[in-house]
This record gives sequence, structure tokens and C-alpha cells, in this order.
Amino acid sequence: MHFLPKAIEKYILDHSETEPPLLQELTRETHLKVLQPRMITGHFQGRVLSMLSKICGPTNILEIGTYTGYSALCLAEGLGADGQLHTIDINEELLEIQRRYFDKSGYGSQIVQHVGNALDIIPKLQTVFDLVFIDAEKTQYVDYFECVLKKTRPGSLILSDNVLWSGKVVEAVTKDDKATKALLDYNRLLKEDDRVTTVLLPIRDGLTLSRVC
Repeated sequence: MHFLPKAIEKYILDHSETEPPLLQELTRETHLKVLQPRMITGHFQGRVLSMLSKICGPTNILEIGTYTGYSALCLAEGLGADGQLHTIDINEELLEIQRRYFDKSGYGSQIVQHVGNALDIIPKLQTVFDLVFIDAEKTQYVDYFECVLKKTRPGSLILSDNVLWSGKVVEAVTKDDKATKALLDYNRLLKEDDRVTTVLLPIRDGLTLSRVC
């Protein structure tokens, strides 16, 4: 979904940090070998994630939804030498490509892969996270949020992806569209919940920044 004219999008890319060569390589391989390549984070949003992580300077990062590892690599750019990133995905078939690019990046020893349902895995993690990125099953966003709040601290940043859902959040919702209904509930929760302060950015398919109070 393009919310801006393509000429403006190109201008933005041309005047933002260049996409690192490794991430260009990962993008090419994802499009050649993996189903639904449009799910990859991409150049501009990736640079936004990198910048936010560098601003936060997190010691511990949690990512829900790894896909081929692009967003994890962007978030890892803000980690200190003793930092660690935990990333969770339901698809075991993607582990090899993730690990290969994690190790190529130089952040391999700092990235921990988990396979399975995030709602089962997160409660078992004995870590407080400074930065969280939610980008997985949309119908479970509210559950992910409640789960990760217990693993954060005041000042932690929770990022939520795809919150504009190709513009469907402002269109009539069909009875069987569970994902859009779930995202409408989630966006309303973030706005009204006094445990966080929230701003929704029109970046790519919508990116929400929520700071834990």
C-alpha cells in the first residue's frame, strides 16, 4: 500500500541513509526464494527501525515476527557490545536463512532465535526489554501487547507494525475480516491505555510508537 505519491517516496529514499549491502542481498534472496516477499521490512522502514534503536540504545530487544530477519538486523544496529536481541517466529523453515544473514552481519552472537507461539515463549524469557517490535499475527496484537508489557520497564519503547493495514482501518469492515477488526481494537487500546503514550506514524503500512509510562 502506497500512502504517498511514488515520486515523494523515491525522494525520501534518495535523501535517507543508504540501505546496507547485506540487507540489499537479503531482500534479493527473499524475493527469489521465500513466499510473500512483500512481508519484508524494506529499505525506508528498516532505516527508521535502525535509527529508533540507535536512539534508544537498548540492552535487550524483543521482536515478535522474524520472517527472513531483515527487521532484526536493523534493530540490532542499536545494540551495545553486551546487548542481546530475542526474535520469535512461528515458521521453522525460515531459521536457516535468518541465521545465515545474522552471522554475516556480525551480530550473530547477539541474536537469539526462537520458534513457536510468542505467547508461549515470552513469559519464559527472564529478561526486561528496552525495545519491542511487534510484527506477527494481527489478530493477536492485543495479546502480544499485554504479554510484552510485563517484560518492559518505564521508558521502554514498543513498536507495532502494519497498524494501517493497507488503509483498511478507515474503510467499511466486512464481517469475516478478523485482522482489520483486531487492529481497530488494538489501535484504540494504544490510544486509550494510560500505561503507554502513543503516536501512530504513516510509515509504510503504519508504525506505532508506544512508550511505557
